[in-house]
Amino acid sequence: MFFHKHPYQPFIQPDTEKLIVGTLPPPRFSTGELLEKDVNFCYGSYYNSLWLFIDEIFNLKLRYDNSQEAIDQRKEFFIKHKIGVCDIVDSCERQKIDASDLGMQNIQLRDVISYLQQYPSIHTILFIGGNSKNGPEYFFRKHIKPYNLKLEVVSDTVPRLHQFDLNLAKNKHHIERALSGVEMQSRIIKTVSLTSSSGAANRAIGSIPLYKKLKKENPKFTTFDFRVLQYRAFF
Repeated sequence: MFFHKHPYQPFIQPDTEKLIVGTLPPPRFSTGELLEKDVNFCYGSYYNSLWLFIDEIFNLKLRYDNSQEAIDQRKEFFIKHKIGVCDIVDSCERQKIDASDLGMQNIQLRDVISYLQQYPSIHTILFIGGNSKNGPEYFFRKHIKPYNLKLEVVSDTVPRLHQFDLNLAKNKHHIERALSGVEMQSRIIKTVSLTSSSGAANRAIGSIPLYKKLKKENPKFTTFDFRVLQYRAFF
């Protein structure tokens, strides 16, 4: 079995407002066997198009290579736009060394709730992928159950929107405040289930009614264009 450990710590600043939550980068990022156009940072795989979408939306003219400059460009973007990253999977084991979410076994999750509590400016979670098995939203739903939290539907059309009240989390901090008689104010966290930025999601996009409509109106409209349109609204 291959032990797949997440190579990056969460990237969060004191004023971070939006938090990207995915699963794990491909195993080569953990073993240090990067490809020529990979960037040694969150979502640095050239075959995961998240930074290509962001580059298109913000016209950043990013580098796609193993340089420190490429890393710094991405960090500067996150800091400027108050965006952080905290992928939910800390580690897993794999029989086959690939990036498949379904191939993950013996999965250890990060305590995302504790990071939300630690950084009070965060108000939105951006799931990079939907609620399919072993996707980020799927794991997040499992993660919040011990806290007696659940996602409430805001909109059930793609990209699906949910919300929850973080201050209802049943943990030591919550109990201490309740016993002290401190009034519990709501802290609503919104979640957005963006279409996955991996190429594997292209087939699923083809079945989305909005994509079909836009494709019919403009035959040159692509799955890349669709995700740029979707991501633009939330980044």
